[in-house]
Amino acid sequence: MTATIPQPSTSLANIHRLFALQKTNQQNIANTTARERIAKLRKLEKALFEYRQEIRDALHADFRKPTIEVDMVEIFVVVSEIRHAVKNLRRWMASQKVATPLPLFGSQSYIQYEPKGVVLILTPWNFPISLTLGPLVSAIAAGNCVIIKPSELTPNASAVMSKLVKSIFEEQEIALLEGGAEVAQALLELPFNHIFYTGSPAIGKIVMAAAAKNLTSVTLELGGKSPTIVDETANVDTAARRIAWAKLTNNGQTCVAPDYVLVHESKEAAFLKLVEKYTQQFFGANVKTSNDYARVVNPRHFERVKSYLDDAIENGATIAVGGQTDATQNFIAPTVLTNVSLHSKVMQEEIFGPILPVLTFNNLQEALDIINAKERPLALYIYSENQKNIRFVLKHTRAGGVAINHSGLHFFNNDLPFGGVNNSGIGKAHGWFGFEAFSNAKGVFRQVLPSALELLFPPYNNFKQRMIDIVLKWI
Repeated sequence: MTATIPQPSTSLANIHRLFALQKTNQQNIANTTARERIAKLRKLEKALFEYRQEIRDALHADFRKPTIEVDMVEIFVVVSEIRHAVKNLRRWMASQKVATPLPLFGSQSYIQYEPKGVVLILTPWNFPISLTLGPLVSAIAAGNCVIIKPSELTPNASAVMSKLVKSIFEEQEIALLEGGAEVAQALLELPFNHIFYTGSPAIGKIVMAAAAKNLTSVTLELGGKSPTIVDETANVDTAARRIAWAKLTNNGQTCVAPDYVLVHESKEAAFLKLVEKYTQQFFGANVKTSNDYARVVNPRHFERVKSYLDDAIENGATIAVGGQTDATQNFIAPTVLTNVSLHSKVMQEEIFGPILPVLTFNNLQEALDIINAKERPLALYIYSENQKNIRFVLKHTRAGGVAINHSGLHFFNNDLPFGGVNNSGIGKAHGWFGFEAFSNAKGVFRQVLPSALELLFPPYNNFKQRMIDIVLKWI
């Protein structure tokens, strides 16, 4: 399915050359003002619109991503991130005063956010534009030099981004390196000041292990099995429509896609019928001919997702909707499974494809037991009109983020931290949280008046001991 284009050769010598250039240049970039950084961000926004059609064409060539999806979940995401940063950057860069405790009377303290230095951004194939340029916005806002390594699985998107980056930035500030896993491996051996990785938990562990060798800080935006609860009070029509949209956008290859649904048994029949209705409404009776339905990115991932489907059926699952596949197009129809075994692969692995297992529950605790038996997810979705149920789920589960009565839209709010917890990620992104991820919060203390604590300097005596006793007891 993916168009094959030659992968540029990135030599080890060139990688080391770029890293050395950026290490030398990092202080110049760190010293840039808010005005200068905003000007860079505006150039990036302008370039996005100049390359808009090329980006659309590239993503269609890579895995038939529909034009509107490209605009909505690729370009808009980055433009929104840029505009949010431009609006708030001066405030983010300003020193933040903090309180002075009484024993330190006569001093002042504040927090100064400084760039981490030279940072590495490793990005995935599923949203190659937004998950590459989005973190880049935060890195620029924070004043870093950046080396970017996008995924080799979407080579057309990588090629366009390479052109875009080179049209704006000098390589000693921001450079994008194309190539395969060997390029990423070579980069991970270098002592970056921070690594921002988006991808699977399995590769996240490799990135973190490599970073540990250089004591490099990391932000890991991972994934996992994001559950969805539809309780007995939910508007099942709304739930089915929104879940179907969130699951099938990008062919289900979305880190925050609903991975499986836990629906109250009283709503199951209606839910299944409505999901089928909205699937046909979105893509027509013959999904394969729809221009609005993307494809699995390549044959390897097609076989992976299909193996989950085959395994589920072997373990007793029933196909309620869809089930058709075509290896020649990397096509898997929107598929809903019922009677799914918890031990099947589709309930053990992150699906990252257009298959939706639906399980039923009788009481809410049953649903939470299934969720809490798994790793903590990147996202959790609750469809309910019962505030008590919503509070119960929020209190008794752990997740990177939660959306109530919708799916995936929390990702688009730049004032919310986005990221996982444990297996689904480390650290947060977007807006202020992205700026913070690429910054060092430097605490600054300044003595202004004589310090009373100096009265307690050696030599020690009974008077000083009594003073310390008073401090320990009352201050």
